[in-house]
Amino acid sequence: MDKARLSQKDKLFKPERIDPYHATMPSKGPAFCGDCGASYQAGRWSWQAAEASAERVTCPACRRKADNAAAGTLMLKGPFVLGHHQEIVNLINHVEQAEKEGHPLERLIRITPNSSGLTVTTTGVHLANRIAHALDSAFQGHSEYRHNDQRTQVDVSWSRNA
Repeated sequence: MDKARLSQKDKLFKPERIDPYHATMPSKGPAFCGDCGASYQAGRWSWQAAEASAERVTCPACRRKADNAAAGTLMLKGPFVLGHHQEIVNLINHVEQAEKEGHPLERLIRITPNSSGLTVTTTGVHLANRIAHALDSAFQGHSEYRHNDQRTQVDVSWSRNA
């Protein structure tokens, strides 16, 4: 038995994620979200047109937005954030548009200015991660990530002093 292959399999084990917003997904047949127009078929949400027989539901992203229950929260802090507010907001919106095209459940909930910078909330952890990586790449800041035990929520702190 090849020990290297066995150790790689151990690293690839992924525990089951239990996200309450995804647990109530439609179980049988196609569906569409009456709020945003996303369609659900074969276990996946997309922007394709729904079948005529599709059930009308509310997608997990629209439910998260209505409940203001963020899966991702980014705290952007520092004098750089305050001085480059519009550039950062434009980058965040651009990243959201690119992510949302292929992944309808990854959306912004809100961008809120505060005294130390910005607070950004998202409907998915992937969008929060992607925004933080884009900020790191574009502005060379520093990010810190904290996930919950099921990895269904992430809190990201991003900062740059000058």
